[in-house]
Amino acid sequence: MHIFSGETSGARMAQEAAAKTLIFPIIDLSSPDRVATSRLIRQACVDSGFFYLINHGIDEDMFEQVFDQSKKFFQLSIQEKLELSRNKDHRGYTPLYVETLDTSIKSKGDSKESFYIGPVPIEGSSSQETHIDDVNQWPSEATLPHWRATMEAYYDKVLSAGIRVISLIALALNLSEDFFMRVGALDSPAAFIRLLHYPGELPSSEDLNFGASAHSDYGMITLLLTDGVNGLQICREKDKQPQIWEDVPHLKGAFVVNIGDMLERWTNCLFRSTLHRVIASGQERYSVAFFLDPNFDCLVECLESCCSETIPARFPPIRSGDYLKKRLWLTYSSG
Repeated sequence: MHIFSGETSGARMAQEAAAKTLIFPIIDLSSPDRVATSRLIRQACVDSGFFYLINHGIDEDMFEQVFDQSKKFFQLSIQEKLELSRNKDHRGYTPLYVETLDTSIKSKGDSKESFYIGPVPIEGSSSQETHIDDVNQWPSEATLPHWRATMEAYYDKVLSAGIRVISLIALALNLSEDFFMRVGALDSPAAFIRLLHYPGELPSSEDLNFGASAHSDYGMITLLLTDGVNGLQICREKDKQPQIWEDVPHLKGAFVVNIGDMLERWTNCLFRSTLHRVIASGQERYSVAFFLDPNFDCLVECLESCCSETIPARFPPIRSGDYLKKRLWLTYSSG
């Protein structure tokens, strides 16, 4: 459905205007026709910056295990969760209201809690991340047995799927499919799992808060797994007023993939990093985001296939790490 939103006197007002099913392209990662698949991705990234991803190599059983372990963590007492509070490396637990994604609104903070897991050193991993230092924070085996093993296995599989998507995105940009590998973006990428929990009920004074206020993702691409509870919306025309928000339907077994600001910058705004948010539905909601961002030392500069004499580069080159650190600082300093 369409939802029109605008500012009111210190409160958010949403008005249901018309019913409509928002349909994204469905990208089959197992398709042997890579050229056709890359064309479909290009159209999706130009139109909305969102698409569904199926046949990605991760089965339903693993999804269920990840959600089960995520729920077990968020059901711990607040004291137990705070023992694993987010550290300087952005690993660990973030409680309710600490983060404000939309800094333009007056809010106590977004009504969600989360847990970050960064690159993990897995022996024999296809992600080839065996040399990194593990600065993640892990619940103890005594408290949550199998929790770490589940998250490490999921990380490895979703990273593999994400890298395959990146190669198709390169083809979609008229580049060689190994382009992002050759420029160092995927050499120890900054890839993070973020477990998310949105409480189903909040005090009445908090009913104007968003689960996740309006934002675009900061990095390259995001692969989002949802539990089927509604709440995710996108706004395809972020510069128009009033903003029109559309519900994103759940597609069982599929990832919702979206483009981040860094890839929009890389493509000179050819690909769209679209505003999205999570609204309160009155139901408890879980999701798992996987942010696949470049190596921090990778230089992000306008791609040759995305600029010309008549369409010059809009942004100066910047190191991936510098860009992400700035965006993260703005997010948490305003919370």
